[in-house]
Amino acid sequence: MTTLGKAVRIQRLKNPTSGRILTVALDHAPSYGVLAGLENIQSVIERVASGSPDAILLMKGTAERCYLPYVGRIALILKCSSLSPFHPEHDVWVSQIEDALRLGADAIAMALTVGSPQQPHLLSNLAALVREAERLGMPVIVHAYPNGELVPPDERYSAQQVRYAARLAMEFGVDIVKTFYTGSAETFAQVVEAAAPALVVAAGGPRLETDADVLRMASDVVQAGAAGITFGRNVWQSEDTAAMIGALRHVVHHGGTVDEALSRLGGGQNR
Repeated sequence: MTTLGKAVRIQRLKNPTSGRILTVALDHAPSYGVLAGLENIQSVIERVASGSPDAILLMKGTAERCYLPYVGRIALILKCSSLSPFHPEHDVWVSQIEDALRLGADAIAMALTVGSPQQPHLLSNLAALVREAERLGMPVIVHAYPNGELVPPDERYSAQQVRYAARLAMEFGVDIVKTFYTGSAETFAQVVEAAAPALVVAAGGPRLETDADVLRMASDVVQAGAAGITFGRNVWQSEDTAAMIGALRHVVHHGGTVDEALSRLGGGQNR
């Protein structure tokens, strides 16, 4: 059952023009190290905010120290779990729903590494989070990635494996599933269908070779009927963070073409 509080918070995440969600993720450092572009977190949040995404995804400590200037402008999603380079398949639950409520977050996000030997423990954590979130009216977003060691590496972006990961998350009661893009609008539509009635957003993944590749992925995701995108490296590692967000907004919220969006970046197809 969707409570009123949950419905209000989900609506805050959605863009009023399209009803979709364009989130920029800034939770990478605990999991992968201080990547290029994330050296100064206050500076990168400022650059991201200047592009006006619908939401930003932050860890608790960063949100407490850096989010205040953007209150009322950009929705906040609190990431409540983290892995690290030293335990890449074991997400540790590090923040509670009370933290999300105290910080004014509109959703709480937890990662789920599907195909990990840790999956039973991760599912137990997810079930507990969903149960408490339902009681308090907080939407739950799950980063459901079939990239555990029990999944063959060449299958991790396949429609079959991604569809299972998304469906698993929905069956546990989450509201929004963030998962891998499967390579085409046709195959990603299968993921969207399997996860319904939960909403699906596509993760950006590693930095793509060109801006055209980034925008083409966003366009395919929209065509697949997904609820939006959550991009990180493909935004804040771009040459112009705000311009890239603007180009993505044109595709995700206004139905613009890849060529139109590229023109907003001032480049051609291979920029």
